[in-house]
Parts: sequence; structure tokens; C-alpha cells
Amino acid sequence: QGAAELTRKALGYHTVMASKKPTSIIRTDKWNLNPTAKQRVLLSQTVRVYRRVCRHLMGILLTHWSSLGTLSSQKRVLAVEKLIHQTAKNPQPKYQPFDQTFYKFPSYYRRAAIVFAAGQVSSYMTRYREWQSGTRQRRDAKAPGLNPNSGCYPTLYKGQCYKLHGYDRIEIKVFNGTDWVWTTVQITGRRERHTVDSNKLLSPSLIFNEEKRTCHLSVPFECHPPQREGDGNVVSVDLGINTTATVAVVNFDGTVIHREFIHPGRDIDCRDKRLKSVSKRASRTMGKGGSLQKGFCSHTYRKCRNINRQIGQIVSKHIVQIARQFNADAIVFENLKGWKAKGGRKRSNLRQRFHGWLKGMIRDLTEMKWQEMGGQVIDVVAAYTSKLAYDGSGVVRRDSKNYALAKFSSGKRYNADLNGALNIAARGILQLTRRKDSEGRSSQCSRRTPVKLGLFV
Repeated sequence: QGAAELTRKALGYHTVMASKKPTSIIRTDKWNLNPTAKQRVLLSQTVRVYRRVCRHLMGILLTHWSSLGTLSSQKRVLAVEKLIHQTAKNPQPKYQPFDQTFYKFPSYYRRAAIVFAAGQVSSYMTRYREWQSGTRQRRDAKAPGLNPNSGCYPTLYKGQCYKLHGYDRIEIKVFNGTDWVWTTVQITGRRERHTVDSNKLLSPSLIFNEEKRTCHLSVPFECHPPQREGDGNVVSVDLGINTTATVAVVNFDGTVIHREFIHPGRDIDCRDKRLKSVSKRASRTMGKGGSLQKGFCSHTYRKCRNINRQIGQIVSKHIVQIARQFNADAIVFENLKGWKAKGGRKRSNLRQRFHGWLKGMIRDLTEMKWQEMGGQVIDVVAAYTSKLAYDGSGVVRRDSKNYALAKFSSGKRYNADLNGALNIAARGILQLTRRKDSEGRSSQCSRRTPVKLGLFV
């Protein structure tokens, strides 16, 4: 760390934050539950009655939204409870059948349902106002509707809706058809966020899958990442289609200390093989003409999406491990948002490979993992990162037989993706650091030429 600081001073650089680090971030863990057959019935009934309450409350909130919409969240909950819940101070609520229909419905479940229903109605009213004002995707677009059958799940509040016994068992208040009782369910799987002292456990949600008859807890944590002090280097990532991710670790003085290629070929081949089968089945189904029915090969597409998610997780985890190993200041990506492929004929293999390019997923997953460790992810301009040689010798030429290789004007042959990764690192370093300019905001010190790694050497 001391050598890195001396390098910064020698080059006349000082660190500038690319974006303000969040003081806290929210991350969610999945805790698997192992209920008995009887407990599955209780959990299923709890989710069903909770959704019925939400549907009931949406109608009430929509009716009185003119007066409830201007209130804060806390005051809105109290106002709705005054309309539906009978107490000693409120003996005759306007909607008395609510307490009779949902007998002994727990107060904290009721308040969670009010908050969810208010969010649904607020979203509907916003979309309806936009439609009335003429903000529509099509001129003949129909008015938006309020969907009361939204798939919501009950939020559990500590002490009132759940009691945690260590991290192996949880006691949940459930509905048995006539009354609300407590039942203890075993926790079989969880992640490690609960072991971090600085993380704060928030109210979990009870998720029950009616089709698979499985359930788990969606447990959010408020994480407070530590302030990271790097060793004066960046991890640059070039995302490509020949190689999924090309990683380079570069010091602030331009020294390349690590290079690595990440390409989970087995998962990619598995995905491409499944997608290839879709075209064969489509040709057999349609023949020379006709059309495919809705949902054709939906299971195959779902499996391919899961494989893509797995590839993104594997690659992003490896990138973060490299950044952690070298204690990097930041991870640098190209800004490829909104980029569209220009090469490849329609329905060609090259166009299909561009469709399978996981540039956005890998970048987002890497950012989520790295932010939790206190790091930052920055984006740089993508123009000329692969077109210019990293040593400053000029424009490169791609090999006609092997597009993954680049030939410099000096005759040197180099990996094209690695050349792009080094130029990305140079731009990331310049975005993280700037020269100490005694002349203030003078434009004479700002770079007007494409940035290459050779500028540091």
C-alpha cells in the first residue's frame, strides 16, 4: 500500500471517487424450510388468506384514494385501520364486515397487507393518470387496469409473526382454518450474511410455491460495506463472445501484474445445444409454412435462461475473487448499455452468439457482489478500446483467419480481447485519478485523444 501511494505521488495523481459509495445496501438471502405435510397445509392456507385480505383492501383503498393518497405511509395505515378495524375507541368502523370475514386476523399481518395494497393502488393511479394525459405507447392503447390477484406473500415481523430459535428453527404464526396458531419449522439451508456482525436482519417474507409445494424465507439484510483501501491497481474486464471475460490487473503506473481468461465453455455448449434443438423442432412443427403456438419450447427457453444465470454467477464470482486477491481499487467495465450488434446476417450463427452475450448480466452481478465488499464498479467509454493498440503504436488489424488475434502496426501479434482489457484499465485509472492541476479547471490538462495503456509507460 505504501508503494502504491508513492507511485501516485510520483505520477502526480490523487484518488477521485467515480461515484458516491452507498452507506448501506440491501441484499436478500434465501432460507430453505423443511415443513411437514401438515405444516405445508398451514403455510399454504396462510398465504391464501393473506392474499384475500390484500384483494379486499385494494377495493377499499381505491374507493378512498382521494383522501388516502396524500397521506404518509404511517398515517395511511392508521386511516385504513380506522375504516376496517373495530376497537374501543373506534366502535363502528365503516367496513364492519372486515373483522367478521377475517376473524382474529393478526394486526401486524393486517398492516403489512395495507402497505402492499396501497402500493398496488398507487401504481395503478399513477399509470391511469399518465394514460389520461396522453402518455401512451400506442395511440389506441387501452386504459391500465388494477389487478387484485397479484401474487403477494406475507411479511413476517419479529416477535409478532415469527420467532427465530437460533438459525436452525423458526416459529411462524399460521392460519389453521379457524384460528391463528404458532408452528415451528426447520431451516435446512441458508447463506452466510447472518454471520456478519454489521449486517442487520430485516423482516423476511414467507414464500410458498403452490405448484411445487415448496417454501422458503426471503430474508433481506441491511449491509454496511467496509471502507476499502486498495493497493493502487484496477481490475479491467473485457466482455466478448469468443471469450466470455478477459481480465487484467493493472497498477496505477501501467504495470500489468495479472492476466486471466474466464470462459465456462461447458455451460455455454450446453445452452447452445438446447437452443439448436429449438430450431429443429420448429422446422418439424411448421414444415414449409404455418406458425408456432404460444409457449412453444417454453421449458427449453426457461432452462437456457437458468444456464445463462449460472454462467453470469460463475464469471462474476471469479472476477470478484481476482479483485479481492489483488486488493483492487475498482473493477472497470466498458459502458455497453444500449449497444446493439451490427455484424452477422439475420438468423446467422454470429447473430445468435450476440444474442447469448451476457454483457449486462455479468456486469450487474459483479457490481452487486463487489459493492458488498466495499468496492466500486466504474464504466468507461467503449469506443476505440479494441481498435487501438495498448502500446500506443496505432490502429490494430484483426487476423482474417482468427478474429480473436490482433496484429499491431509494428508487426506484433496479440490477443484482441486482452488488448481491449488493457485499454479499459487505462481509462479506468484515468477516471479514478487525475493530475494535480495548479491552474484549476483549465482544459489544457484534459485528454482529448483516445486513452491507451501506452500513455502510462
